[in-house]
Amino acid sequence: MSSPAHHQAEGREGGAALLAGGGTRLETVESAVRLLVEITAAALVAAEVILLFTGIAFRVLHRPLIWSDELASILFIWLAMFGSVVALMRGEHMRLTFVVDNLSPRAQAWCETLAVGAMCALFAMLMHASILYAEDQSYVELPALGWSGMVRALAVPVGFAFAILVCLLKLARHAPKDIAAVLAIFVVVGTGLYVAMPLFAAIGNWSLVIFFVGLLCIGVLSGVPIAFSFALATTSYLLATTSTPLTIIIGRMDEGMSGLILLAIPLFVLLGQLVEVTGMAKVMVNFLASLLGHTKAGMSYVLLGAMVLVSGISGSKTADMAAVAPVLFPEMRRRGMPEGELLSLLAAAGVMSETIPPSIVLIAIASSTGVSIAALFTAGIFPAILLALVLAIVARYRAAREPGQIEVTRAPRSVVMKALVTAVPALILPFLIRSAVVEGVATATEVSTIGIAYALVLGLLVYRGGLTWNRVLPMLARTASLSGAILFIVGAASAMSWALTQSGFSHVLAQAMAAVPGGKTGFMLISVVAFIVLGSLLEGIPAIVLFGPLLFPIAHQFGINEVHYSIVVVLSMGLGLFAPPFGLCYYAACIIGHVPPEAGMRRIWVYLAALFAGILVLALVPSLSTMFL
Repeated sequence: MSSPAHHQAEGREGGAALLAGGGTRLETVESAVRLLVEITAAALVAAEVILLFTGIAFRVLHRPLIWSDELASILFIWLAMFGSVVALMRGEHMRLTFVVDNLSPRAQAWCETLAVGAMCALFAMLMHASILYAEDQSYVELPALGWSGMVRALAVPVGFAFAILVCLLKLARHAPKDIAAVLAIFVVVGTGLYVAMPLFAAIGNWSLVIFFVGLLCIGVLSGVPIAFSFALATTSYLLATTSTPLTIIIGRMDEGMSGLILLAIPLFVLLGQLVEVTGMAKVMVNFLASLLGHTKAGMSYVLLGAMVLVSGISGSKTADMAAVAPVLFPEMRRRGMPEGELLSLLAAAGVMSETIPPSIVLIAIASSTGVSIAALFTAGIFPAILLALVLAIVARYRAAREPGQIEVTRAPRSVVMKALVTAVPALILPFLIRSAVVEGVATATEVSTIGIAYALVLGLLVYRGGLTWNRVLPMLARTASLSGAILFIVGAASAMSWALTQSGFSHVLAQAMAAVPGGKTGFMLISVVAFIVLGSLLEGIPAIVLFGPLLFPIAHQFGINEVHYSIVVVLSMGLGLFAPPFGLCYYAACIIGHVPPEAGMRRIWVYLAALFAGILVLALVPSLSTMFL
């Protein structure tokens, strides 16, 4: 997982001379571009919240706005593109830097140049196709608004243009010799692929290995963000082996990013930030600490309970950990809990809470596979609670073996009741969100706006002081950045999944998986292992979006309930996502908890083993996931 400092250091070597001469002018341009893009992205987030909440209000008044969903869709694609540009500026596109971080500083600088150059090359290759796609959409008329489809489709070339500008500004800070070397590599690779086109035609689908294993792995391991590695592999494959126009990639990315259910992602990300800023997370954690903190492993129970509660609000594991760890870790350290134990428990809790609604991964799987989001939200709670109990047992066992931890006396009943009264308004929120979706009062997208409105009221009237005007723009820009990074991955994975399907790979995969020994049970077990590996290498959402549409039809052939299968693969993916040395979110937990990665490398495995055992039980006993459907 790349850190902000890692990105701030990129290109320093060799870039000093440039900055000495024209740095002021370059910094001025960068600041202007950043301000323009971030304000636009923040305004789009705010507009979506206002629009959706207004739509709900008018529907309650029996005067529905028939054009609201259409306008929300238009704003959403613009938000996705501008958000991805903000993420590009901030270096927040998800990437695997485990290999790069172990290289010399000189090699790291070169890899950073390669990553920026690869992103710039992708946007340049797709720019013309995006313009053609926008022109094609001009013949489409939006039914409710009566506007040209180009109004919506122009978001893609405009976003690409800003992205190219940002990449060029980043490259201006890199050493000229590194830029020249990267450019030479691109020319050599491009020429080689062009010359090898007859060979690709001769070997047929074996060319998939070259592009979707070889080229993709090289990109990911060299630090190119995962979404861009997907898109580059797909673009290169189509150019070198087919006559398919690149507008297909733009169309598939547009389709992948445009599902209205995905609009819940930026809204729940914003809600998660509000929960942290307003102090709602803190009062919930304080109540749990007063109730359980005196018991053996009490603070471990508090951390698990807090992750359950906060996960029922934000849907983002990074946001959940960022809300819980800063509140709990100082006290846990004071009581003598080792750093590695803190990190291990936090990461394991992140796995456990992957299926607690409103999980962003559940939203993504519903969007890509068509599984009912209400059913997923209902089914995801009990498996998470079961895994939380498993982790609590392990934490209790570990606490008994840890000497030197400070014992704390039980809090007086008056303190517990005071903490409860303070926390009740915040504790209502996760139950409000879940019941509104499950009972059909609001969709997964709409309920997030209700949660935002509720959090704003609490922040302004109940938990005063944390929410101020000077924090609004950074929150909205941060929401756009995280959402843009997620949505661009969804779009790139959708295009890659389409290419794999068209190549016939999905048919081959279906035959191979259908032939797995053990039938239904064997398929479930191999799915668990496969998604653990995919989660550790590709991050959660791209793994789900890429392989969900390929594997869910096979699960259906075996007679496996699609909701049960969803819960199992999401938890398996989460286990890989938080497992060192490759799991990206393990390093996110390190950054959030201010704990070095090596501190948890040995301690985390007992927690991961317990989670793996729990996932196997869930895989083999479908009723644990479907009993409340």
